[in-house]
Amino acid sequence: MTVLADLREGDERLTRWVASWPSNCVRRVLPAVEETAEHTKLWWGAAAVMSTVGWRGRRAAAAGVASMAVAELVSNGVLKQVWSRRRPPKEWISHEEVHDRPDSSSFPSGHTAAGVAFSAAVAGVWPWAGAVCAVPAVLVAVERVHTGAHYPSDVVGGAVVGLAAVALVHRAPRLAARLLR
Repeated sequence: MTVLADLREGDERLTRWVASWPSNCVRRVLPAVEETAEHTKLWWGAAAVMSTVGWRGRRAAAAGVASMAVAELVSNGVLKQVWSRRRPPKEWISHEEVHDRPDSSSFPSGHTAAGVAFSAAVAGVWPWAGAVCAVPAVLVAVERVHTGAHYPSDVVGGAVVGLAAVALVHRAPRLAARLLR
């Protein structure tokens, strides 16, 4: 199983590298962004702001929230229950800011799934707003690896779940119409 061995080795190397970033700015900004994203507060706040900016904002917010909900359900409600994976070892994290990590499965990153789903769905309706939302979504994904909460492959898995949620929500009305014919 050389592919799995290569994946594990890549996860370790990338985790150690990201966790070793010495910048004080990185160590201040990433945890602050993650804290605002905890329990999807950041995305709900963005949706509230967007919904005040007319019909396009309301449509973007609705698409973002719907996709985020599906991503959360799939990542945290299904995949984490089915796929058991331990968090990265604390020894890989070269700084003392290893936060208390959840006992849940490491795969996939639910934070990343929610952020990618929200941002990508918003971008489909309002590209400029989606690009703005993508910045904290990327920062959250990096933070999850920097603090040792996730392996890079968990973050990639979360991103895939987020994009799949967007595709599903986007196609749901057409699928429902076909089923009801």
